[in-house]
Amino acid sequence: MSDPDDAVAVVTGASAGIGEAIAQQLLAKGLTVVALQRSRPALVHPKLMFHAVDLADMEATRQVAAQVAADYPVRYLVNNAGANCPALLEDATIAEMEYVTRITLGAAMLLTQAFVPSMRVAKFGRIVNISSRAALGKMGRVVYATAKAGLIGMTRTVAIETGGDGITVNAVVPGPVETAHFNRGHPQGSVQRQTVIDMVLVRRLGTPDDIARAVVFLLDASNGFITGQALFVCGCTS
Repeated sequence: MSDPDDAVAVVTGASAGIGEAIAQQLLAKGLTVVALQRSRPALVHPKLMFHAVDLADMEATRQVAAQVAADYPVRYLVNNAGANCPALLEDATIAEMEYVTRITLGAAMLLTQAFVPSMRVAKFGRIVNISSRAALGKMGRVVYATAKAGLIGMTRTVAIETGGDGITVNAVVPGPVETAHFNRGHPQGSVQRQTVIDMVLVRRLGTPDDIARAVVFLLDASNGFITGQALFVCGCTS
């Protein structure tokens, strides 16, 4: 995947879990990675750059995106950062919806707007948005599911608008993935954990590397005939 123009990948939420695994795999491919999130990544690598930003703050996100676009030849973008405010319908609030959609949709749109112009000039770009199987509907996730479903709609629309410029835009849709956040709600040996595993056809949880491999595949320069797609990486048929 190493690009002769020393192209750069931007990854949001690369401080842990899926985002960290994506950054690791891109670095292993020889790319420079710019991580955007509030906290510094635990990962240390000479080609890993970090810009601190609260992706729920639209003006701060806009400013950082403009600076990164000016400083680097960004040709790869992974909108991985998200937020979750679990609640049943009657308990969900508009404030929670606004917060989650700012991070999941607002930041993704601003970053895409910032980096697409240089991709158009280069006649090359790869964008992958990280959605969730919850976009199909999940109990107690009305806010999260709505935002993640919206991200698939954004993916398809941007793919239509940019396909003629050599840019592909796809979504990766993870199922249950074993991260620190997942383990807090589904500890080892718990009924909750086993219930989730029993619903997965391959009878195991996903790993961050499972998701990262799918992302890296879609980002590859040779995969220019796949766009506007939502790839479910969930151990199930959908």
